[in-house]
Amino acid sequence: MNDVERNFEVKTGKSESREENMAGAAEVEIFLAEVHKDEKNAIRHLTNFVTNTTSQDNEEELKKKEEVIMQCGNILAKEKLTEALKEMIQRTRPFLISLGKAKAAKLVRNLVDLFCSIEMNGTPAEAKNFQDIKVELCRECIQWAREQSRIFLRQTLEARLVKLFNEIEDFQNALNLAVTLVKELKKLDDKELMVEVQLEESKACYEMGNLTKARAALTSARTTANAIYVSPRMQAALDMQSGACGKFNEELQSDRVVKSHFQSLYDSMLEKNLCRIIDPYSRLEISFIAKQIGLPQQQVEKKLSQMILDKVLYGILDQGEGVLETFEVDEEDEAYALAIDAVHGLNEVCDILYRKANKLN
Repeated sequence: MNDVERNFEVKTGKSESREENMAGAAEVEIFLAEVHKDEKNAIRHLTNFVTNTTSQDNEEELKKKEEVIMQCGNILAKEKLTEALKEMIQRTRPFLISLGKAKAAKLVRNLVDLFCSIEMNGTPAEAKNFQDIKVELCRECIQWAREQSRIFLRQTLEARLVKLFNEIEDFQNALNLAVTLVKELKKLDDKELMVEVQLEESKACYEMGNLTKARAALTSARTTANAIYVSPRMQAALDMQSGACGKFNEELQSDRVVKSHFQSLYDSMLEKNLCRIIDPYSRLEISFIAKQIGLPQQQVEKKLSQMILDKVLYGILDQGEGVLETFEVDEEDEAYALAIDAVHGLNEVCDILYRKANKLN
């Protein structure tokens, strides 16, 4: 037995006198300090500590155990010990049965939030793999809540999963889950959770380009929020989604919705500036256009190709010579179109007169 295990045995209650002292704040701090030394043993002994629930455990002792779990979770999340945090969430589930449903739901949601808030630095493949682990943990916790018939906990975790889907840009799954969850929450009249889900539904619809549904979901969220008290953070999220945002560049660029607006405006201004440069010429070099507008030639060439395909600009890109040739498209003469309509009308009149003449004969 190593020194860490011996220390944990002393602190986790294999001796009754030491178990009583663990309730003190000083002992809790000593206990949590061991997490930095050996997280695997820390999780094992922490599990023994919190699951050693007796009938004599009062409200204060249960609260102390909740605090120990959250403090340990915060340390593991800060140190980015993902496997240890995941194991702790799984192994402390027996303790949750001794808690009330609301307290258990809050504790599990906070732990899952800690796990999902961890950002891993590495290659894109490693980041994608960690995103999959986050989704897998959420689904596993949801399944456990379903097996334990803890409806509120399941709904809370599903709301977090919707948010996670949006964070990893899996908008279709976010929308599908949000629609189902909103219908269920309306029956239970859980307005606070409904606001959160409707907001995420609006974000998913917006990212998928369905502005009508995005506005409808946002309107529903704001209507629901007006009937209850919402936290300042949630109110700020609703305002941001509505477009009421501040004038700070860092915050604007980090928000997907606002960034999307900026990109749309940037594309529109770029097209207008390119048209202003090209308009006086019928043939000019792409390098000249790039120099005038102050952008890389490759980016300008890509944008010109897009404008030609979208019929914003009529021309041909000669990549061999590196030039753009523009031409004018003859506008359709309105008189010509009216004349054709008149001929068709006269043709119909002649057909009618011919049929009537046949009837007289």
